Amino acid sequence: MKTTTLLLLALTAFAGQASASSPDAWKAFDKTLVDSCVAASSLKNAKPAGAPAMFDDSVGYNALLIKGQYKQAFMKNKTGTELCLYDRKNKKALITEWDNVTTLPKK
Repeated sequence: MKTTTLLLLALTAFAGQASASSPDAWKAFDKTLVDSCVAASSLKNAKPAGAPAMFDDSVGYNALLIKGQYKQAFMKNKTGTELCLYDRKNKKALITEWDNVTTLPKK
């Protein structure tokens, strides 16, 4: 009985370690997230504007702000901000403009 218990404890510990992500795996995921968001951006010189927001698996998305310049000539290289939602399940970046989020509408 004691051997069986020790074997089960050892297998449980091994299974927990096998499913844990290594630091290298997290770095690779972060690079994939940033690369996907920058590629999906409509801005020139797009770059992350901070660290990603990591939502839990019940949400399935991570969020990242992207900054860059608008490509359109009439925008005269104005700086823009976009919000990228990265769908972890489908490995797809979705972008929306995020410039006026903190500006209250005029009455």
